[in-house]
Amino acid sequence: MKPIAISIGCPSGIGPEVAVLAAAEAPFEVILVGDEAVIRRAADQRGVALRATVFQPTATLKSSKPGKPDKAAGAAQLAWIDAACDMAMRGEARALVTGPVSKEAIARSGAPGAARFRGHTEHLQKRLGAKEVVMAFHSERLSTSLVTTHLPLSKVPRAVTAKAVATSTWWLAWLLEHTNHAGSRIAVCSLNPHAGEAGLLGTEDVQRIAPGIRMAQKQLARTTISVEGPIGAETAFRRAQDGAYQGVVAMYHDQATIPMKLLAFGDAVNVSLGLPIVRTSVDHGTAYDRAARFDADPSGMLAALELAHVLSS
Repeated sequence: MKPIAISIGCPSGIGPEVAVLAAAEAPFEVILVGDEAVIRRAADQRGVALRATVFQPTATLKSSKPGKPDKAAGAAQLAWIDAACDMAMRGEARALVTGPVSKEAIARSGAPGAARFRGHTEHLQKRLGAKEVVMAFHSERLSTSLVTTHLPLSKVPRAVTAKAVATSTWWLAWLLEHTNHAGSRIAVCSLNPHAGEAGLLGTEDVQRIAPGIRMAQKQLARTTISVEGPIGAETAFRRAQDGAYQGVVAMYHDQATIPMKLLAFGDAVNVSLGLPIVRTSVDHGTAYDRAARFDADPSGMLAALELAHVLSS
């Protein structure tokens, strides 16, 4: 079985540390893509053997201070994403797992194409020419998908279309079926408070979300997955917490990430659905405030590795 490639994330964050720790526990082969000195420093600080192949696609970083990324660090983490992505695309790795990066550090690095970087999902979609990509978060307790990703709130309503709702719902159903959650129920959130109150609080729920749900129900008619909505987000996630739903479709970023981080922080895995490769990621950030302590919990990276293994086996 081919290895899984991990881009280690920002060298000034906890990404290298959790990548090394997860690789040491993984029961399959892993390639760590990043700066070898940074990787070895993380292994030494945590007192673990480096049980992974290291691939360094860029020049050695002259300096890498915990918590203080510079332009070189911003450019390097983008190059490491691209190198690991290309490994997976060429078939040298069976999946891509990404460590936490700084969007700001990448965008301000001056590297070619970096100024428009807004996140792994959008970057990988463009790099791989994928027609549609859905951001999702998966845990054994609950999975959720997003209709829109890294958009300013002012641009969200226009981006919520019937097709986007159907696509996000279909891919969430696919994820649930491929993680042994056949027979699941999915709730689709509303965009407006109380599902718009029949148009009194906004028309998107009636004019866009409801038609998208009907489209998804037709697409999933021959599966064991059922879809309901639009449902007020607070109700959808509360009932999901109680076990009524195994999946929730959210309309925008924070509508999904706030409840997921309350319910499954450290266990949830960010997964990009629709790419021609398997890509998963931790659900946490660079944690610059604690990078110098070398006491990070690798459970999120282990969960990302495990899901990548399941989806690529």
